[in-house]
Amino acid sequence: APRRRERAAPGTRGAGNARRRERAAPGTRGAGNALLARLPRALGVWLVLCNLCRETFQYTLFKWAEELDSLARIQDLFNCYEQALELYPSDEVICNSMGEHLFRMGFRDEAAGYFHKAVKLNPDFADAKENFYRVANWLVERWHFIMLNDTKRNLTYLKAIENVVHSGCKSVLDIGTGTGILRVSLVVTETVDAGLFGEGIVESLIHAWEHLLLPPKPKNQDIPPKEYGQVIPASATVFGMAVECKEIRRHHRVGSREVAGVRLADAVQFFSPTGAAGSPEEAEPYTTEKLSRVPGGYVPLTEPCQVMTVDFNNLQELKSLAVRKPWKLSLPVTHGGILDAVVVWFVLQLDDEHALSTSPSEESCWEQAVYPVQDLPDYSVESGDTVTIEVACQDCYLKIQKVSLGPLECGMDFSNRDNTLNLSNEAELCNALAGLQTTGEQDARGQVCVLESTEIALLNNIPYHECFRAAMGKVLSSLNPSKDLQTMDVDGRGSGLNHEESQSKSSLDAAPDPFYILDVSEGFSLLPIIAGKLGSVKAYSSVEKEQHQTALNMISEANNFPKETLEFWLSHLEDENVVLQRPKSDKLWSIIILDVIETSGLIQQEVMEKAAISRCLLHSGGKIFPQYVLVYGMLVESQSLLLESAVQGTEPTLGFNIAPFINQFKVPVRVYLDLSTLPCVALSKPAELLRLDLMNPLLNSSSREVKVQVCKSGQVTAIPFWYHIHLDEEHSLSTSDKSSHWKQAAVVLDEPIQVKLGDELVLHVQHHKSNISITVKQ
Repeated sequence: APRRRERAAPGTRGAGNARRRERAAPGTRGAGNALLARLPRALGVWLVLCNLCRETFQYTLFKWAEELDSLARIQDLFNCYEQALELYPSDEVICNSMGEHLFRMGFRDEAAGYFHKAVKLNPDFADAKENFYRVANWLVERWHFIMLNDTKRNLTYLKAIENVVHSGCKSVLDIGTGTGILRVSLVVTETVDAGLFGEGIVESLIHAWEHLLLPPKPKNQDIPPKEYGQVIPASATVFGMAVECKEIRRHHRVGSREVAGVRLADAVQFFSPTGAAGSPEEAEPYTTEKLSRVPGGYVPLTEPCQVMTVDFNNLQELKSLAVRKPWKLSLPVTHGGILDAVVVWFVLQLDDEHALSTSPSEESCWEQAVYPVQDLPDYSVESGDTVTIEVACQDCYLKIQKVSLGPLECGMDFSNRDNTLNLSNEAELCNALAGLQTTGEQDARGQVCVLESTEIALLNNIPYHECFRAAMGKVLSSLNPSKDLQTMDVDGRGSGLNHEESQSKSSLDAAPDPFYILDVSEGFSLLPIIAGKLGSVKAYSSVEKEQHQTALNMISEANNFPKETLEFWLSHLEDENVVLQRPKSDKLWSIIILDVIETSGLIQQEVMEKAAISRCLLHSGGKIFPQYVLVYGMLVESQSLLLESAVQGTEPTLGFNIAPFINQFKVPVRVYLDLSTLPCVALSKPAELLRLDLMNPLLNSSSREVKVQVCKSGQVTAIPFWYHIHLDEEHSLSTSDKSSHWKQAAVVLDEPIQVKLGDELVLHVQHHKSNISITVKQ
């Protein structure tokens, strides 16, 4: 588990897409294809290509590289690129394409080097810039900048190290930055995440004590520090408490069994992958949150409880962690509410004098580990109740499992390491019975459907589904105005007839051809089933996970939909890249639903290209949802965004000039922000920055200049932006709403700009594929 979770996936863009290259250089297609057909399959072809124009050379190189890639001739592919770069060493397009191939092969470090070179050769090459920003996000996670800007953390470690070194330690190994080749007297490490053990500190220190460190200090012997081994940090104490938190709840539990008129089947139980039974093996045992910034805040339901301690200077204790039997702890409820999660933090004792805390009350580079509570029959607690948790360190991960509720008299501390229950003890008997009850409920819970936390938040986004229901109903009504509107649920308030009655009434009339609706939203989506309630509809879903398809089928059955109402479109296609095409019936689509905005706050890749294809597949009067998107932004002053985006000078890093090196990996856009809790001061009102029209591309422009008036004096450090998603002129959604499953993003300026009340800044806004860039003209 990372110390700060970033969910951005580092996909790459640009010259790797042959179709885009063909559109970009249509004049070279005939010559390139003819030449490619005549070329022998040997590397000597480059002697011929040297005499071609660069554009034709590029096109032929990329086509040949794709052929070699498809044949798994990877070494030949890279040999081709190396020879091409010998001919054109300053060709940014070839550098970028080389980087894309390296990235796809898993060589991300090398790919970053080629993307970086392409950007240096041509700072305006948008594809290379976007590729570099995405791979930089992967190579150097944003918490590195926060960590290096954490002055307290750095200074506390410095003082602890100075104490030991001044007392005689001369050989020091920092685990986490280099290679250990000698035996040493001091190991310094900070390989701890929000859950303490997630970065492998236990395994690292076991190896260090066995192979690198001098023997530990003998008991009751006073010897110089240089003659025995020791570790900084010396120990850690883990704390936990139960909390109520609506934001955590809406990302991990489905709050309603009915969404926009669709009843969720009782036999389907939704869980997030964090700690859920039946979740993927690679799922983490906890997620992370900065509780001090969580939207809506949180309420402690119990006092903080000491979960465990660990001595990093004790080899036997470190070895015993992985095999230690789970133990139980009881947390008395001090405040009534809804049990949503158990949160965990720790105090890192560097030595006898210096300590660091990752408590929610501390402002540090660490977040807190969050263990969402799922699968309880009732989550409400009252003062006097007890929350019982089982703690384990399996696989050297701190896990909290088997959370149960009970009255206070059934609670006691099971912190001993012997997990054998003495049934003569009434309190232990109560816990045993509670455990049996939980197990029985798990066996009877039916079909388990594991969704990502963002998918659960989407399922809980009621305005989103109601908005789509109303907009889809409006389109279908316009396509068939003579149809009895009583059989269609178009007004969002339900119809006069239930679904069975509607079907019966329709069968008495001439059965019209169904309207075809295609939903290519990312991940789990209820929209095809919502569409199925709107009349004679054939809905196609792009959901591809078998578990998700099963859940949607069960929901359809629970709503009495005929089986033919819902189809899973990808199961009909050999290649998922051609998902936007006509059905086999050759009928055009009445509605095509596209995912335009990533949950991270960025525009989806290739969405405008998808919109162009979609427009060609629409029935007369059909619509793309959304029809257009407006981008909004404002000027803000935010020290937090600066600290999270780049290392600030030399003071936080103890005088070391680290910034010029690591800041090469900074990116101008921060994602997964929540503007409602971001520490910032608004210096302007929101302004419309850009329009992306999916139905009428003539209304689009790739760049625009916007004048923004300053409403408060200060320093402009960033420009957060978000979207108003218009399904049509009447129905829209904002990605900044409280109910939104989307997060926001922000462009962070390289240098702050001092402004005064009444000043006017001109923002130059550019949209290229999924990337929005904003520069300021004073």
